[in-house]
Amino acid sequence: MKLEVLEKECYYHIYNRGVNGCVIFENDDNKIFFLRQLSKYLLDKVSILAYCLMNNHFHLVVQLKAEQELVTQSFSNFFNSYAKAFNKQFNRTGSLFEKHFKRIKLNDETYLRQLIVYIHLNPTHHLEVDFRTFKFSSYQAILSSKETKLEKEEVLLLFGGKENFIFSHNERNDYLSKKYALE
Repeated sequence: MKLEVLEKECYYHIYNRGVNGCVIFENDDNKIFFLRQLSKYLLDKVSILAYCLMNNHFHLVVQLKAEQELVTQSFSNFFNSYAKAFNKQFNRTGSLFEKHFKRIKLNDETYLRQLIVYIHLNPTHHLEVDFRTFKFSSYQAILSSKETKLEKEEVLLLFGGKENFIFSHNERNDYLSKKYALE
């Protein structure tokens, strides 16, 4: 599979999972450390619009602020730093993540909005946990008045405001809940 080349100023869905679907976050501390390392290695090179950390995979929506080579190397350093710390903590060796992180370029605002909603709904549809209360997604941070490293104003503007952001998530969640109930 040929990997998408990262381009400055473009938006991307970045995601990956554990090798063979293995757990990459054993506990909340692992997720907190992952987010800290994300900030440490990438915050000056990408804008973060959304994220969700599940037990065996993660999703990020980012916009590149730096050139491809620098961002790619920073992602590599970030993932390596997390994997080394995780392996040390759990006395394991070898790869933690699948070979290359996946990336999909987002070419229009409709897809970008749909992806943000999809990412935030992951806890409900994978873990049967209410996405509104899940601690390790950007949903709560975007709605909060607290300062954050997320581009929450940009996200809210993309949805036409806070009310429409909430409405879009609830509407999609209701649709999926009814769909899965019928299956």
